Amino acid sequence: MWKEYISVNSLDEALRILAEQGARARIVAGATDLLIEMERGVRKGIETLIDITRLPGLDRITLDEDNFIHIGPLVTHNHCVASRLVVDMAFPLAQAAWEVGAPQIRNRGTIAGNLITASPANDTISPLMAMGAQVLLQSSQGKRVIPLEKFYTGVRGTVMHPDELLVDISVPALEDVQRGMFFKLGLRRAQAISVINVAVLLTFDGIPAKAMDCATLTIKRAAITLGAVAPTIIHAVEAEQFLAGKVLDPDTIEQAAKLAMQAARPIGDVRSSADYRCEMIRVCTGRALRLLSKGEERSKFPHNPVLLWGRETTGEIYPLPQSIYHHPGESILTRINGKEYCFTTGHHKNLLRLLREEAGLTGTKEGCGEGECGACTVYLDGIAVMSCLVPAPRAHKAEIITIEGLEGAEQLHPVQQAFIDDGAVQCGYCTPGFLMSAAKLLEERPQPTRDEIRQAITGNLCRCTGYYKIIQAIEHASQMEVENG
Repeated sequence: MWKEYISVNSLDEALRILAEQGARARIVAGATDLLIEMERGVRKGIETLIDITRLPGLDRITLDEDNFIHIGPLVTHNHCVASRLVVDMAFPLAQAAWEVGAPQIRNRGTIAGNLITASPANDTISPLMAMGAQVLLQSSQGKRVIPLEKFYTGVRGTVMHPDELLVDISVPALEDVQRGMFFKLGLRRAQAISVINVAVLLTFDGIPAKAMDCATLTIKRAAITLGAVAPTIIHAVEAEQFLAGKVLDPDTIEQAAKLAMQAARPIGDVRSSADYRCEMIRVCTGRALRLLSKGEERSKFPHNPVLLWGRETTGEIYPLPQSIYHHPGESILTRINGKEYCFTTGHHKNLLRLLREEAGLTGTKEGCGEGECGACTVYLDGIAVMSCLVPAPRAHKAEIITIEGLEGAEQLHPVQQAFIDDGAVQCGYCTPGFLMSAAKLLEERPQPTRDEIRQAITGNLCRCTGYYKIIQAIEHASQMEVENG
């Protein structure tokens, strides 16, 4: 799929290569969109991938003295979900990040990548635009700051130059007088592209406490952004203007929702008709405003979200001593299931195919090849990921665990035994992925609730029948873990 893959050890090196190769090169941070787009031919003419995932300091979320939250280019969706700073002071972004894909996708996909992909259905663009975010672009020639509202030129189009790298996203932290939320409608609970999405940010004329009912407070200004209803994310300008000076009574909410619907200019496609999208903008905007009026916008957000990080993963990035140009014949040195491997082929594959074809570890399955089914779940440096969406060279100097490494020396992992005892193995094809997600969940929290079990397996698809036996087996495995200490 690519001719050259370079793991860089400095930002300057990445910028130098971008300057030399221009449109022929792309940055790899999460690559969850990029690999699919290259496979489908959406991104053509790409010859070089520049992997920046070993650069320390780019995965930080910080608050500056001007009350701006800064999000680095390696910050993943799960980093945002897990960040108290984001949850407390940029809540609409935390909600949107939680709605992206499933845990394995959120562990690789970055906020920066979501913005750069520039799909009008991408979830994090709407809240960041509503909150007034801006991006910092850097090239070997210098830096420039672009408001997110001016970043997009159309579907999958941005103002970025081929030699630029997005190095920072800055967003004003929510003030005490502001409340906001993100609302998404998909065709299923998880792993769904938005049919529509709405972000609402209200600034009140007063200082509402966090848990206060806002229905009697006057709105000073409003921002309402709509996703998947135009070539880019758009503002519902008339609805925003209408809400200024109003309180959130039922009539105001109803009229604002209708005005938001009138701003939509959607297309019809396989996921929805245009008419349905318009109506759902009205419905979802109304629901968001009602939740905000009652102070209930956080009611469905998990207090302790499942991340599938386990309990020992620090997330620390270990830099490479020097940049590595991965070519056939050059070694990919990695550690899989505690065993050292050296591969001199497979450089142009994804990690799934490297594991199956070069390492001969066929327990990890390919169901979809697009990060939809979870059958290829493995642990990469301690966190659960979809191996079909990881470039093979990322395995260099990495620690990988596959289904073959899950069982102990003398007995099965408790979750493997529970799947046998409870009859949770059906055709068996999806089972390795379920086992990997379940085992990482039990590592993360030994006694999960049923809702947490459901969260953990949202990225794993079973095509045979219901999930009742699978959930039951994970519950029993948690009991076995406790009994065995």
